[in-house]
Amino acid sequence: MRALDIDPVHGTRQTFRELCDVMSRPGTVSRVQTTPADYAITATLVDHEVTFHSSDEELTTALAGQGRYSAADPTAADIVHADGTPSWDVRDLERGSLVEPSEGATVIYRVEGLSETPKDGLTDVTVSGPGVNGTTTFGVGLPAAELSALADAQADYPRGVDAVFASDDRVAALPRSVTLRVADGPESSENDNGGDR
Repeated sequence: MRALDIDPVHGTRQTFRELCDVMSRPGTVSRVQTTPADYAITATLVDHEVTFHSSDEELTTALAGQGRYSAADPTAADIVHADGTPSWDVRDLERGSLVEPSEGATVIYRVEGLSETPKDGLTDVTVSGPGVNGTTTFGVGLPAAELSALADAQADYPRGVDAVFASDDRVAALPRSVTLRVADGPESSENDNGGDR
């Protein structure tokens, strides 16, 4: 993905390892070596076998130039990229089925900030479930309403969506298996995926 200044071998390989790490430790904010993180994650996950949606023209043009852009509406795409709060509703994305939960979408949010601790200007999200020792709280640069909608989209485990948040060189992830509590804002919400499994 040299069109995005991403090494197509070493950059994506390193990003894949970093993505696996944050997916296995939900709510943990880590730094990535390849930036911007949302582009690096997209370049790592999107190939000719998956469908993709993004309104970012630079990103879609680069993918198309590599023969890796199979466009789809957000409600049907395997991987969906959002620059901040999207125009579509995360609850309308593909959530898979009880038989094939892996068919649920992965959404990559480019956010204004990520913090490993609660921080002014960010929405606090408390996470529990597999991969979390008790609970962990981190800050995300998205409105509480969007994160509450994500909690709703993940409330029917094993169905749901996997979410990745990226801000410059920082990344965090919330797989569908976790329980979220959105602490800030009047739209606070909590999903219940049955606790640790």
